[in-house]
Parts: sequence; C-alpha cells; structure tokens
Amino acid sequence: MMATTVDEAFMATAEAAPDNAFLVVPPAPGRAYHPDGVELTYAQVRAEILRFRELYAAAGYGHGHRVALLLENRPEFFFHYLALNGLGCSIVPVNPDYRHDEMLYQMDHSDADLVISIASRVADLEAVARGRTRPLPVVNAEAVPTKLPKPGPAPRPGAPGLDTECSLLYTSGTTGRPKGCILTNFYYLNAGAWYRDLGGRISFERGRDRILNPLPLFHMNCQAVTATCVILTANCLILPGRFSPTHWWRDVVATRATVIHYLGVIPPLLLNQPQAPDDTRHRVKFGMGAGVEPQLHEDFEKRFGFPLIEVWGMTETGRIYGDCHEPRQIATRAFGRPFGEFEGRVVDEHDREVPHGTEGELVVRCAGPDPRRGFFSGYLKNPEATEQAWRGGWFHTGDVVRQAEGGMLYFVDRKKNIIRRSGENIAAAEVEAALQAHEAVAQVAVLAVPDEIREEEVMACVVPMTGVRADQALAERLFDWCIDKLAYFKAPGWFLFVSSLPTTGTQKVQKTQIFPRGEDPRRRPGAVDLRARKKRR
Repeated sequence: MMATTVDEAFMATAEAAPDNAFLVVPPAPGRAYHPDGVELTYAQVRAEILRFRELYAAAGYGHGHRVALLLENRPEFFFHYLALNGLGCSIVPVNPDYRHDEMLYQMDHSDADLVISIASRVADLEAVARGRTRPLPVVNAEAVPTKLPKPGPAPRPGAPGLDTECSLLYTSGTTGRPKGCILTNFYYLNAGAWYRDLGGRISFERGRDRILNPLPLFHMNCQAVTATCVILTANCLILPGRFSPTHWWRDVVATRATVIHYLGVIPPLLLNQPQAPDDTRHRVKFGMGAGVEPQLHEDFEKRFGFPLIEVWGMTETGRIYGDCHEPRQIATRAFGRPFGEFEGRVVDEHDREVPHGTEGELVVRCAGPDPRRGFFSGYLKNPEATEQAWRGGWFHTGDVVRQAEGGMLYFVDRKKNIIRRSGENIAAAEVEAALQAHEAVAQVAVLAVPDEIREEEVMACVVPMTGVRADQALAERLFDWCIDKLAYFKAPGWFLFVSSLPTTGTQKVQKTQIFPRGEDPRRRPGAVDLRARKKRR
C-alpha cells in the first residue's frame, strides 16, 4: 500500500531495512555539532522520531499546526520533521543566516505555533517572539524539556494524508518579501519518486547508494527531493554542512558517497584545487545539480571521472527535468526535455507558444485533468499571486529558455527580478527596501552583475541625498546597514553612486536603461567592490 505521509514511508523503510544507514555527517573538528562525525541507521533515527513524537503529542500538537525549525543541516532536523509529519504538523524551515527582520516576517506570516532552534540562535528567536503579536514559544533543540509548550489552537480533526501540508518553504519573489509555498505530503512523495525514476545516467540501487548533498535543508532540493528519494530507496543521505573545496573529496571518499549534488559554484572551485589522489579514489556514479559553466563541464568529467547531470526545477514544481540521457549536451546549457506527465512549453509575453529556437518563458504543468497535481498547493495568504502564476492553466516559471526541434530545453536567463548567488535566490526589491530606509539614500536600484565564482553578485546603484559625499566610506556605511538587517549573502557586493536613475512616467526605475546593453557594470569608474566583506556571522 502506498504511503500517505513522508513519515509513513520512512517507517515502512525502517521496518524493512532497520540496519541500513540513513544519515551520515562527516567529521569536522571544531564544528558545533558532531565534530567527530556520526552515522545513524534507520532504526536509530526511528527511535528518535518516536521519542519526539510522544513529546509533541503529549503537548497537544497535531493536524494543522506549524512548527518552525532552525536546525541547520543537522540530523536532528529529521527527528523533529518526521515526528511532526506523523502527527499532521507542518514544518517551517528557517535559514540560519536570517537576521531579526527576516525571521520576524517569516514567523508572523507562517503563523508558526512553536520554533525549535540551535542554541546559538535561541536568544535571537526570543527577540523575534517579543516582536510578534501572537505568542511564539522558543525551544532550545540542544536542551529539549520533558514537556513542550502547548500550541494555541486545538488540532484539526482527522488523520494526516496525501493532501496534508508537509512543509511551508519560503522562496524569493518580485514583491520584496519571500512567498510561502504550501507543500503537501503528495508533493514530497511524488518529488522523491520522480527523482528516483528519472532514468538514464541517474539510477539508484535500493539500499546501496549514499547521496552527499551540501545544499541546505530549508531548500526543496535536499529536504524534499533528495531526502524523500533516499527514504523511498532505503538509501543514505550524507549531510556535509557548508561546502568546502579543500574538504570536499576527503568527505566524499570517507563517507563512501555514490552520488553528489552540486551548484554551479562548486565545479570551478574543485577544478581550481591541486590534483590529489582523492580526485579519483571515490565511488561517485553521477553528480546532479544546475549551473555548471559549459566550458568547464567536460574538463570536470574528464578529471574526476563521472558525469554532471544538469537539471531544472523550482520549489513550486516539485518535479525536475534533467539532461540525463545519452548523448548529453554538456557543451551547452541543456537541462532536459519535457517528458511523462511533466509537460512544458515556451511562450511569449502573451502566452503564445514560440517557434523552436526562439527565446521565451518556460511554462509547465501536469498532464491530465488537474494541471496542478504534484505542484505546490499555493502561496500562503496570497491567492492573487498563485492565480497569476497559474494563468491559462500553466505555471509560469519566470525563466527564459529556448527549445530545440527535438524538445531539448536550454537555459538562457531569469525573467524575474531575482539575483542568483551561490544557489541563494535574492529578491532585489528586498535589498532595495533595506537601502531606501537609510537616511543617506535618495533612490536606489539593485540588480545582478556577473560573478566568476558565485554566478551572480548583488550590485546597488545609489543616488545619495543632496549634500551626502559619495565615496568608499558611504559604501561601507550602507553595507554595514544592510548586513545588520539582511542575511549576509543579500548585502550588495558592489556599490555604484550615480547622480540619477532612469525612470518611467510613474517614477518606476527602468533597470534595463541604467547600463548600455553588453556593458559590465563592475567596470564602471567609481564602482566599489565590497565582496570581501560579505562573510557569514
């Protein structure tokens, strides 16, 4: 019988393969958690899940509640997540780099009933709780009490099922505030099965594969797609924490990884490392990710001895496309063809399909009577944005692509006002809102500029207030202002002071008119480079 919740799927695997490894953390001396590393079996994780489920159930948590988790990429994330999932509770994963205003918005918007946090962020979350109208109990995950605070409302009647909310994942949008994507158990189970069954160079052996994924558990890639695939195949998930090019191959070899995940920033950093025996001592069958530069793709595969499979997906879609069938087109930005029930087409601004080879927006849907089947259930408290994204019965991705005669899709650019830096989506409007609040800023436009390591970087074009000196010192003051209000990766890495910004008749900044087509804004005289100051705190 098919599982109806992720927890049910996990328990079935734990019953069938209790001694299989489920979670692995490589050793990292000096790390705050598991510095010596740890490997946990399905049976060991099941025991922890049941222990926490008893605690949550005793406190009255159940169907319809939401619990926020700020637990980094620690095994404990899964103890709480699956314990709550079995009770019908949804989780709200929190980016550990978020600052006060970002967390306050997320906790307010999500209506979270409780937050479980690593010890080092408990005080920050208690400050967030004081800023929220509705009570928000904060629990230290490293010293969980024998009795948990009770939630406000009573749980909804009925058992959790496929349509029950599993998580609320926040994704950046063009409005400046992240949107909460409602994701169900069916979304998770379908996403995991979709990855499992992609085929071609992507293949899994039940109980024999170990997937190393350095991406965060507050993103759908690791937490929804990869972890659920691992559960459905009785396999193992390796959580290396923050990516480090100097430790990467050591961890890959030590943990016996057979599959790795990557972002576009990872291959060039690994290629820049001196050659070492671990380069080819590994057991990796394939890598899965997005954004590898075409000119580096072949070099990487030749040096390290396995294929990098370029894929495409979004939090909203659940399913992914992948250039996983030979012959792969590694000298291009190909990411696969629409197949099965995951339909796609390329359209113009009027939603008319464009000829092959023409650039347009990628729109996708599920074949059959329900085009939204397996996708996100909607944006929380934003039905207008949900319907706008689904206009005409197709989900509008905001990605500009082109399609060849044979159906292959090639990534071109992002239509949305989103900056993509090292795998993080940054809403330009959110950074603009922070800068506009500074007394020295008269007008600001934030945009993406190229970055050789991180794909894109944040640039702020600022018109200073009259009488304010536009110099390095001002750029540093504005940078410090941003770093206090936003996650470090959102702060501008580049500042450029300008006398004016081009606007429309309604005073909306025309970003496409700031720089002539083809100009690299970083080379403009006066551009201030503060990238070296962008460090995690």
